[in-house]
Amino acid sequence: MEYASKSERETEEIGAALARTLRPGSVVAFRGGLGMGKTAFIRGLARGLGYPGRVTSPTFTIANEYEGGRLPLFHFDLYRLSGAGELWDLGWEEYQERGGVCAAEWSERAEELFPDGTIFVALERGADDTSRRITISGADGEADTKGGAPG
Repeated sequence: MEYASKSERETEEIGAALARTLRPGSVVAFRGGLGMGKTAFIRGLARGLGYPGRVTSPTFTIANEYEGGRLPLFHFDLYRLSGAGELWDLGWEEYQERGGVCAAEWSERAEELFPDGTIFVALERGADDTSRRITISGADGEADTKGGAPG
């Protein structure tokens, strides 16, 4: 499905809508350049899963865990990784087995580790600096995310 977002807030709302369709073990893989809204979308995922706290990019820690919602959210930033082997060494498989949602920014750095059924979220610049075109594809990504801003 394609969505048009005119603001960071709308990007978060689309993320929150997708979160309502997720189940234990879901993997959401993000594609998009610097500043395209990946972390904003993941803030929305966290909110949609019921996590009330602050969500930040784990650029230097590689992974952040957000618990306390309907499902735990494991947020990965793969930008600094040199390949899939490093993600594997960080316990990628164990995270997937913990019954939460794994959300990975810069997914192209380790795509071969993502299971069948992974949801892919591509974020691209829209008509201006604040708008984004968001494409969600994959198993759950085809579900209707009511409450999002259709494109």
